[in-house]
Amino acid sequence: MTQSLDRPTAVIVLAAGAGTRMKSETPKIMHTLGGVSMIGHALNTARALNPEHLVAVVRHQRDRVAEHILSHDDDVILADQDEVPGTGRAVECGLEALAAAGHAADSGTVVVTYGDVPLLTPDLVTELVTTHESQGNAVTVLTALLQDATGYGRILRDDANPEAVVGIVEHKDATDAQREIREVNSGIYAFDAATLISALAQVTTDNAQGEKYLTDVLGLARAEGGRVAAVTTEDRWQVEGANDRVQLAALGKELNRRTVETAMRAGTTVIDPDTTWIDATVTLEPDTTILPGTQLHGLTHLARGAVVGPDSTLTDVTVGEGATVTRTHGSGAEIKAGGVVGPFTYLRPGTVLGEDGKIGAFYETKNVQIGRGSKLSHLGYAGDATIGEHTNIGCGNITANYDGENKHRTIIGSHVRTSSNTVFVAPVEVGDGAYTGAGAVVRKDVPPGALALSVAPQRNNEGWVETKRPGSAAAQAAAQALETTNNGKGN
Repeated sequence: MTQSLDRPTAVIVLAAGAGTRMKSETPKIMHTLGGVSMIGHALNTARALNPEHLVAVVRHQRDRVAEHILSHDDDVILADQDEVPGTGRAVECGLEALAAAGHAADSGTVVVTYGDVPLLTPDLVTELVTTHESQGNAVTVLTALLQDATGYGRILRDDANPEAVVGIVEHKDATDAQREIREVNSGIYAFDAATLISALAQVTTDNAQGEKYLTDVLGLARAEGGRVAAVTTEDRWQVEGANDRVQLAALGKELNRRTVETAMRAGTTVIDPDTTWIDATVTLEPDTTILPGTQLHGLTHLARGAVVGPDSTLTDVTVGEGATVTRTHGSGAEIKAGGVVGPFTYLRPGTVLGEDGKIGAFYETKNVQIGRGSKLSHLGYAGDATIGEHTNIGCGNITANYDGENKHRTIIGSHVRTSSNTVFVAPVEVGDGAYTGAGAVVRKDVPPGALALSVAPQRNNEGWVETKRPGSAAAQAAAQALETTNNGKGN
């Protein structure tokens, strides 16, 4: 098989660590930022390289991690790291899993990366692979230039040939002079596959940690006459991992900054980037506007001219062209072109607002389809309902959809007008053009064009407050009002 330039034979993602510093029952690599798990970001970057094979090496909470990985990308080959510790052994396990699956990676390029480096971009790894293959290197390491390199392995260069990497020294083993070096090892590599396999067979665990180090491959490759070089980035975020929640939050903030900046450069107006959060999975068309305090999550999509915010959180919500959403919390909903939502509105899954429709202040909706031009203006609840076109639902209306055991549906036609405080006791159907009176409790179907009323005579029990609440402020106010009224009549 001929290996095409820039297309690796395999990418191996190391995801076996326990991540104890995260102090979480959730495996470290499954913690999310920008709406995607860390391993999800890593797999997306790996898949963008179009490798012939993609491998993930797992161990800690193996079954849970494996299920998560395959739910994200079902074409990943899983490799189990055994009892031998170290990154070298993890890569070896990945290669063995490939061979067991009939895909021996014994030629071409093998890229090694990590499941907890979520900001690594396909462009940077592509540059790594391209440099590796165009130069004919045995190993190409991705390095970063840091202002403070404390704790990182330092890259040692050949004084006579500065492009060549002669080794990596860990911080604890470095001399004072070596600790002045700002170029550090990211742990991300492109290897010639044959060189990698040969060198790993020679790497031992004869060291203080008892681990099989991947970094030992560099020295062995040089000893066999191979060229070891580097691709260097000054963007430290691309090689930063998250070992605890503090680092995770820092990476999440930086990812969001980049996501928001990308959105603005693509034509979205973001009034206050510092208070705006946009998941990596969100899509935005040009000429959309996001107001302060807004969070867009999941598969949310904003069409051209849509305005969202301030103080709104949308998850998996589609906002149509020219629609506006103000101070709203919503999930799993669709707002069609020209729709108006808010303020203080709660959109639950299954809500579909038709073109030029309105869901107004202090309204909650769930599993409701609202036709073109219809309005649910304020102070109500609509659940398990279908509402036709150009219908006006009055203040305080609710669909009583639950009988204590089962949910039932309310169907309201087009051009219907409902008065304040109407209750629809489902299952019930209201025909086109019908009206309801104030306070109506609709228990039976309403024919088209009919007026539904719940009429009961009003009865005033005079003197009730004085009898039942003697001495109260209400009783005193009533007595004073009655005295004033009687005196007025006497005059």
